[in-house]
Amino acid sequence: MDKENFCYTDERFADLQLLRYRLNGFENLSLQQKKLVYYLSEATIYGRDITFDQFGKYNLIIRKTLEAVYLTYKGDRESEDFKSLVTYLKRVWFSNGIYHHYGCEKFIPSFSEEFFKSALLAADKEMLPLTDGQSAEDLFVMLRGVMFVHEVLPKRVNKAEGEDVVASSACNFYENVTQQEVEDFYNKNKNDNSNDSEPISYGLNSKLIKENGEIKEQVWKETGMYGKCIRHIVHWLSKAADVAENENQKEYIETLIGYYKSGDLKDFNKYCIEWVAEHEAQVDFVNGFIEVYGDPLGLKGSWEGIVEYKDKEATKRTQTISNNAQWFEDNSPIDPRFRKEKVSGVTANVVCAAMLGGDEYPSTAIGINLPNADWIRAEHGSKSVTIGNLTDAYNKAARGNGFKEEFVIDNDTIALIEKYGDVCDDLHTDLHECLGHGSGRLLPGVDPDSLKAYGNTIEEARADLFALYYIADEKLVELGLVPDREAYKSQYYTYIMNGLLTQLTRIKPGNNIEEAHMRNRALIAHWCYENGKAIRLTRKDGKLFVAIDDYSALRDLFAILLAEIQRIKSEGDYAAARNIVERYAVKVDPEIHFEILERYERLDLAPYKGFLNPVMSPVLDGKGEIIDIELDYTESYTDQMLRYGRQYGTLI
Repeated sequence: MDKENFCYTDERFADLQLLRYRLNGFENLSLQQKKLVYYLSEATIYGRDITFDQFGKYNLIIRKTLEAVYLTYKGDRESEDFKSLVTYLKRVWFSNGIYHHYGCEKFIPSFSEEFFKSALLAADKEMLPLTDGQSAEDLFVMLRGVMFVHEVLPKRVNKAEGEDVVASSACNFYENVTQQEVEDFYNKNKNDNSNDSEPISYGLNSKLIKENGEIKEQVWKETGMYGKCIRHIVHWLSKAADVAENENQKEYIETLIGYYKSGDLKDFNKYCIEWVAEHEAQVDFVNGFIEVYGDPLGLKGSWEGIVEYKDKEATKRTQTISNNAQWFEDNSPIDPRFRKEKVSGVTANVVCAAMLGGDEYPSTAIGINLPNADWIRAEHGSKSVTIGNLTDAYNKAARGNGFKEEFVIDNDTIALIEKYGDVCDDLHTDLHECLGHGSGRLLPGVDPDSLKAYGNTIEEARADLFALYYIADEKLVELGLVPDREAYKSQYYTYIMNGLLTQLTRIKPGNNIEEAHMRNRALIAHWCYENGKAIRLTRKDGKLFVAIDDYSALRDLFAILLAEIQRIKSEGDYAAARNIVERYAVKVDPEIHFEILERYERLDLAPYKGFLNPVMSPVLDGKGEIIDIELDYTESYTDQMLRYGRQYGTLI
């Protein structure tokens, strides 16, 4: 399938649209590299059940029950109830459970309880996830409240101020413990190891439970919790190690395997250090318990996987940025106390995604910067990637959809965005991931978890502000990263418009902003709106728009806010983090919200998008040896999800 005729768009349902991404240049990889991609891809898909279980203790049971009903239902498959069940199942697949992948609120079925009960009781019992002695009737009773009653486990991640965010969150990282008990447990561990020069990421790979009054961790490892999944991951990682591109890559894959076997977070530190030091291989991957956004306290890592390979031509852009990392750090508008004296080990690449899994599938990031541990970043550096084939798919899906014409204030600004938007969007991602997350430093003795539930929002704001400040710098023109001094204005306009107005299309009426990236954008936009005169909200033909009157003044506001956000991060100032997030990033103006939703609805667009994976199939010779890897982009969403359940379902 040639690039020009490739179909980037696919299925749509609820508030979601599925896209396809193309593996540009895969055919040019060597056979060894293709086999490496294939083995790593198998390891990536096998983690899927872990993510489902982490996102809610009933998610796997619900998914398997719904799949059994879908496959064996003998009634009217054209009825509204059955169609609603199909849509609900597709949403469960997309969100890795019954909670919205972005807003984290539980979505309630639109089919009736009576229909679900009758369909469940009629389903093939061999396909239902029944435990010993459990009947289909018992299964329905267990699931009824979880699925249909809003008040039962209503949010996967709750960050509401003043609440026990552990007890009120439905994520499956804790059981029978309170927020205070969790904080006390890990603070004691940190205090007991306060002299450790290489601290571990406490709690990253475990569930914290209380049994018989004792609090303990259930570690996620080959012989522990999630062991059935992890053994498959280890198997495919072992095959990947055998075809690694160089000895350093082989070493870090084997270290990752060792970590999965031991569950020891010191082994994870060792893996991160080895991983960040390897730069020569074209193929790379992320596989493990990584990002902590799914935990209200920002401690537990959701399982995720992605396989990628370098886009060598596009990587010239990111390498230009990383080669000048010290200049950006030295000229940052933050207090010099918080700057890194020496920036080391910063690498950045544009990559093609080859397979997505876990918390990166179907909805995924378009840029990644790892590792997360601040001390490893400071001493050993970081790796950043911008995922070029995903941003390309997003851009193609957005063309001609009428969004800019509805929400951008005038034709001149639309023309500005159309001329520079794609370039500046990619550059903002590069700066955010490569330099923003890797910039600055904590003061000695500051606990990296001191900002608690506000830490993720502050960190994302810090990276975004760094990118926003520098995208307007003449240094970028000098480096050839932007064509002229006007280009940055396209990014400033779309960012502020999104933060003040259009991201509200992702919020249900009456809800607050919960997701960390959305809070970050709201914080920046509303702070700049209230603390300067660079931007304003104005009406034109009865519609509300953002107007930017002084782009230079807006950059000055970004600099001031960046300095304060970096101070909060560097000093671990929890009170300031709470105050600035709660004031600017959480509340929604109901009148503005109503208008934006109404205007957006008329466009008939899906506010959220995700991706289907390609199907990879080994081509064998007469001796059973792999001689090529074939790609197929035609598998439907339903077929892919059902196949993944059959082939890679391990936990129930």
